Amino acid sequence: MPPQPGGVLARAPPWSRPSGPRRIPRHNGETFVPGRHINDHQKRLFMRYRQTDGVALAAAKAGFSTAAGYRLEQERHLPSSPKPPRGRRRPDPLATIFDAEVVPLLEAAPGLRAVAIFEEMCRRHPDLAPGVRRTLERRIRTWRALHGPEQEVIFRQTHEPGAMGLSDFTDMNELGIIVAGAPLDHRLYHFRLVWSGFEHAHVILGGESYVALAEGLQNALWLLGGAPREHRSDSLSAAFRNLTAENVADLTRRYDALCTHYGMTPSRNNRGVAHENGAIESPHGHLKRAVRDALLLRGSTVFVDLEAYRRFIAEIVGRQNRRHAERIDAERAALQKLPDQRTADYEETVVTVTSSGGFTLRKVFYTVPSRLIGQRLRVRLYDNRLELFLAATPLMTLPRGRPQPDGRHGHVVDYRHVIHSLRRKPMALLNLVYRHQLFPRDAYRRTFEHLLEQTPPRDACRIMVELLAIAHERACEAELASVLAADIKAGRQPDLKAIRQRFAPDPASLPALTIPTMPLASYDILLQGAAA
Repeated sequence: MPPQPGGVLARAPPWSRPSGPRRIPRHNGETFVPGRHINDHQKRLFMRYRQTDGVALAAAKAGFSTAAGYRLEQERHLPSSPKPPRGRRRPDPLATIFDAEVVPLLEAAPGLRAVAIFEEMCRRHPDLAPGVRRTLERRIRTWRALHGPEQEVIFRQTHEPGAMGLSDFTDMNELGIIVAGAPLDHRLYHFRLVWSGFEHAHVILGGESYVALAEGLQNALWLLGGAPREHRSDSLSAAFRNLTAENVADLTRRYDALCTHYGMTPSRNNRGVAHENGAIESPHGHLKRAVRDALLLRGSTVFVDLEAYRRFIAEIVGRQNRRHAERIDAERAALQKLPDQRTADYEETVVTVTSSGGFTLRKVFYTVPSRLIGQRLRVRLYDNRLELFLAATPLMTLPRGRPQPDGRHGHVVDYRHVIHSLRRKPMALLNLVYRHQLFPRDAYRRTFEHLLEQTPPRDACRIMVELLAIAHERACEAELASVLAADIKAGRQPDLKAIRQRFAPDPASLPALTIPTMPLASYDILLQGAAA
């Protein structure tokens, strides 16, 4: 601009200043156009100036670019007026099939997935392009929103302290837990207070059952120190499976009695409606993810025994409870007082010990000492153990077994119960039904297989039975297993004579001690001497 008189540059008029968008270069060479949108007033100015000026001059006077002027000259509406909807730029590939074929499928099967409908359309129309899938999915989603069936509504609930506790089971087999060298088939019983978020988890070895529920629930309540006013569980359909109507009614009565003992109102959600138990279904996932993360940090899924795994789970749940410590303490004050003692968390039944030296219960054979053959025993069946009684006299506790996954009977065998009879009939070991369960350790099993390969079956059975008898009579089961493992590694047969000498003395060769019985008069003489 040329200088004005007085040596001062005159300010340019508004219509000549670039008040509209300007192209500003970026560091990578690209450009963008900053500025305000063109308004209705600017377009009116442009159209008025356009009556006498060209496009470039009229656009400059209105305050926008020449390109914008050419564009606005073609438009017959103001910038503020709504723009007409943009039409399709290419033919609709679903125009002939959506209403005629897709909609009938959606009406006949509302739950049909969009991808299944797309695959069906591709089968019917091979010329359909693969890129149509997203268009079809959007069209189906819109149709369902306008014409689809009504969906179920989740009603959020308000909860009060001490009002409700929930129980459920969750499968943990996907974590691949190894206990004592074997995969652990187990579930977690999970209890939770809705208001405070208090949780308790108990490892369940079998399936869902009343025994598992009663034991886990009572453990949770006594750990918490109180009971809520209502207890909700699922429909217990897994616990009722394969039960007769009479047993189902008995199980229901026992569950109601359990809740009554603690002053809780029992309730169940509807079968197959998991969200009614949503206050614990979602924490299932959180707990399993916490266990998975802890296993990754631990670096191993192997545990020496079941108690070590139980402590591992308890530590994880304890950490989660510490995060809600204040709310848990506040809710404890609103809980009901616990009764004086726990109620029964077991099932009781009566079995008869057969001539096989044991009894069968729930498709599992258990061995007991042979002196009990013919006796009727009262059995208390817990989730992880059996307690045996002869009338009211406690006898022993056995670990609880489970049937085979294929439905075959399981076996819980203690070789000490049958070894005295097996020594008289060693050939019975060859085809014994529970032969693999008879061996207390893997070294004994491998030793017997090695003997069968190297010696006749009669000799193999005789040697193996003698080895089991030595392990029992001389209390050297673990030490003898290490000796047998070394023999197998060296490829030699076990030497019974050397083994007997190593684990001497023989109980049969111990001297018999005879202690004479003193007459009571001797004590009188002793007392008289002490008095003098």
